[in-house]
Amino acid sequence: MRHDDQDADGGHTSSRRAFIRTSSAGVTAAALAATGAAPTSPAAAPETAVTAARLAGRPVAVTPACDGHETPAAMEGPLFKPQSPERGDLITPAVSGVRLDLTGVVYDTACTPLPGALIEFWQCDQNGDYDMSGFSLRGHQYTNSRGAFRLRTIIPRDYWGRWGRRAPHIHTQVQAPRGPVLVTQLYFPDDTRAYGRDFAALNASDGILNRACTIALAGPTGGAYTGAFDFVIKTTVQ
Repeated sequence: MRHDDQDADGGHTSSRRAFIRTSSAGVTAAALAATGAAPTSPAAAPETAVTAARLAGRPVAVTPACDGHETPAAMEGPLFKPQSPERGDLITPAVSGVRLDLTGVVYDTACTPLPGALIEFWQCDQNGDYDMSGFSLRGHQYTNSRGAFRLRTIIPRDYWGRWGRRAPHIHTQVQAPRGPVLVTQLYFPDDTRAYGRDFAALNASDGILNRACTIALAGPTGGAYTGAFDFVIKTTVQ
């Protein structure tokens, strides 16, 4: 069954999973391997030009540089499910589609990386379907000691909903320990190639899409993409 991912008020209060991170988060993050992989990733993804640059401490011009402004927010929609598994790899035997290895850093508005930040991801599959009975293509993770995350997933497909056809996107919630929640959606460049779909036309027709939240993609190489997106979030309620 295909689902619309937009409701009138976003449902932020009723569906939000509480996040109170204790001092143990810093210990966990500091113990992560220096690869920048998420703590729950079963295996490190292949190194790419993007990840190699990050590991070497070189700037990567993939998303707008941190300038103190928060990443644009978007409505949550009715399809968020609390209590998703903690994992950085959403590729399970039941999942097929065009692979995506997404990396990034979570910054505060002073452009300081944020260790232990919560990131929740959920998306539809290659058919435009969301899993509402389980947790396929759903998961959360915490940034490592350098504020970095890695997500192994697939590129989702477009689908019809109450607001018309939605362009392919990944839902995200990002939250610093005890901070406010940023809810947003990540999109794909016009020249993305997946499932025979015209991403340029889909993006142009989606009235909810925000171009500032476009993932920077490299590839496809071997049928898989490498992407990068950095988040900037507030750490205190204002």
